[in-house]
Amino acid sequence: MLYREAGQFKASYAADQSVFPIVQDRWFIGAVLAVAFFAVPMMASEYLLQAVMIPLLIFSLAAIGLNLLVGYAGQLSLGTGGFMAVGGYMAYKLTTGFPDLNIIVVFMLSGLIAAGVGLVFGIPSLRIKGFYLAVATLAAQFFLGWLFNKVAWFQNYNPSGIITAPPREMFGVMVTGPTATAEVRYLVALSIVVVMAMIAKNVVRGRIGRSWMAVRDMDIAAEIIGIEPFRAKLLAFAVSSFYCGVAGAMIVFLWLGSAETEAFSINESFNVLFMIIIGGLGSILGSFLGAAFIIGLPILLTNAPQWFGIAMQIDTQKHIEIMIFGSLIIFFLIVEPHGLARLWQISKEKLRLWPFPY
Repeated sequence: MLYREAGQFKASYAADQSVFPIVQDRWFIGAVLAVAFFAVPMMASEYLLQAVMIPLLIFSLAAIGLNLLVGYAGQLSLGTGGFMAVGGYMAYKLTTGFPDLNIIVVFMLSGLIAAGVGLVFGIPSLRIKGFYLAVATLAAQFFLGWLFNKVAWFQNYNPSGIITAPPREMFGVMVTGPTATAEVRYLVALSIVVVMAMIAKNVVRGRIGRSWMAVRDMDIAAEIIGIEPFRAKLLAFAVSSFYCGVAGAMIVFLWLGSAETEAFSINESFNVLFMIIIGGLGSILGSFLGAAFIIGLPILLTNAPQWFGIAMQIDTQKHIEIMIFGSLIIFFLIVEPHGLARLWQISKEKLRLWPFPY
């Protein structure tokens, strides 16, 4: 009975087109943000922040980027890890080459460089689509991984081939480096993700998002009504790569602290793809839900035997974890192919109609 629209009138176009037109939704989002910004840093342990919350935020941002390309523009990509590597390595080069540059500016510039790389690898999307486009982006994954691994300039000629995030301050607080606390890194990651998620939400609701969805549904019909498919596809690749590049920079600077090319392997590309499939294609909320599922479930399955006092070898536990993980993915795809975001939407619709059966 609490989730009702009755009596909530829209007196302007701005009110009718707002991101959260229902008052209850605005209160709910406000409560979630208040908990995320204030309660979590004060109450969560360093392990929870470092192992769960920070990677959850980073991969949610990467999933949003891939969802813009796959879910909204309909362009299949398997090169997410490569574009994240561009962001990570370019952020390292920018911080070491320009020590006085603000870390947020570094993240944004790294995303722009990744967007430029995404434009280059998005050019084949005019002529090929589907499986063939996926293979073309897969080539980007392998090429970029090989490039960062073989060209020593990207690691500043470090013999180990590892890049390490240098310490950087922002407003007198250490944000990156070994002395930066997990709480500060979490708050920085959360702020970036919230802002960029809101930008993505508004982009897909506007003219650009509608052009992407028109190309996704039928590119020939979209061209007939005046949309340039090539321009829309290239823009989708650029924006998606920008988000993935920022996420890659955050992996190095706000989560791992140091990384090598293996941190951006093809496994990460598949993980991000699974996130948007399970969470829901064409949904910003689904990107967060899918990231929570992929990040949280392995941690839950790893710790579950200990909670019940079951002694199990590490390799056996890992194999069982992979089996359960794969089975749950298949189960969710069969039960709800539109992802967890659709289940959330159905739940909201039932609350709006309850207790009536129709």
